[in-house]
Amino acid sequence: MLRAPAIKIATPPPSIDTNIRHCYYKSVTKTSIKLNVPKLVLFPPATSINEEDHLVIGGCDTVKLAEEYGTPLYVYDEAGLRARCRDFREEFGGRYPAVDVLYACKAFTTRAMLLLVMEEGLGLDVVSGGELEIARSVDFPVEKVSFAGNNKSAAELELAIASGIGTLVVDNLPEVEMLRDIIGGRRFRALLRLAPGIDPHTHAYNTTGCLDSKFGLTLATWDEAVAKALAIPGLDLLGLHFHLGSGIFELEPYLKSIQVVLDYAAEIKKRHGFVTKILSIGGGYGVQYVPEAVPPPISTYAEIITGEVKTQCHRLGLNLPRLVIEPGRAIVARNGVALYRVGVIKDIPGIRRYVSVDGGMGDNIRQPMYGARQEALLANRAAEKETVKVTISGKYCESGDILIKETNLPEPHPGDILAMAGSGAYAIPMQSNYNGNLRPAVVFVKEGLASLVRRRETVADLTRCDID
Repeated sequence: MLRAPAIKIATPPPSIDTNIRHCYYKSVTKTSIKLNVPKLVLFPPATSINEEDHLVIGGCDTVKLAEEYGTPLYVYDEAGLRARCRDFREEFGGRYPAVDVLYACKAFTTRAMLLLVMEEGLGLDVVSGGELEIARSVDFPVEKVSFAGNNKSAAELELAIASGIGTLVVDNLPEVEMLRDIIGGRRFRALLRLAPGIDPHTHAYNTTGCLDSKFGLTLATWDEAVAKALAIPGLDLLGLHFHLGSGIFELEPYLKSIQVVLDYAAEIKKRHGFVTKILSIGGGYGVQYVPEAVPPPISTYAEIITGEVKTQCHRLGLNLPRLVIEPGRAIVARNGVALYRVGVIKDIPGIRRYVSVDGGMGDNIRQPMYGARQEALLANRAAEKETVKVTISGKYCESGDILIKETNLPEPHPGDILAMAGSGAYAIPMQSNYNGNLRPAVVFVKEGLASLVRRRETVADLTRCDID
């Protein structure tokens, strides 16, 4: 994140569009205090509660943030984001001789986030021409960009090749054929994405490495893809890639997949003389969304995964490949918080109490789409005893517009500020203008300073692409 002076309004940094107003201010809060509030473990690590009983993130009073920027509002803890980037880089890099950490930007893509990732020395995993163009708009080093995706268009492949990105992750046989026609003898680096057929034991919609998946080359096509890719002039096939899915709490799926893919690397070395120089194992590392579901720490993922790669390479007589990991959700999920204002409260005696907020599935569709579980507390009464079981519902015209099916809160009142933990990943990229609603603003906070990194949409934005 570009550092901001501690003044009320500053000139926007030159790398950011000047039509987006950036405001910087010092949050005036009383001394922050830590209290025994179990849900705090789900919020950014430095989150606390001040003497006014307000939730404080990055040194900023979230109630004041809601007053300043309005709601819904997405708040990211910049220090927490940077710490997670460094954790992945140091935990994996400290255990393995050559590691590239690529941020999977589909989890949360804004120019400010990509600038932060670049400053922290990570590369980038993109899955569309649009994401690649956002990266190029902040002068992200294209040689550190990897481009995946199951249905890249010819235009996207041409953009990737012309831009000189680091690697293209080839997903299927038709893509191999397209590359043969597009590459035109130009030098280009690629990996083949294999579907290892391993169940990661996560939600079906988040599973990508199984046999029945739209992603990756199935076992029956591996040999054909390798042979065809090696025969394309200019295509420098460097290695193999797999990605199991998202929200993986178990280590066994990684271990099985590493063994399957490296066994195949040994086979094609014998058959084609092909040396796997890069092994990309994707991401999918688990995130704690509720108090009772605690994933392994990054250090455990790093220890087990790098140890297995070394063990299997030694067993098979392979040189250690360069290791690539692609964390996305695990960097941003906990470090992003959504703030909403409570509106209508509806009691159905003996059945349910609905607490409606001024957002919903239009800005966070994870619960309706995945059945995702998240937690929340009242930011303006953060330490108050939670005595009421409620359902958090949105404002959209869908019965499925539910953010949290059941949670405990203090007795809620209209005007309360609800802070929803674990909102940093996938909520913003999947936002929509359903019912003509405006997508919310996003702020980064750090050391009592808040900076607007994406403005709230206006009514004019709703029709700017329309043609009469």
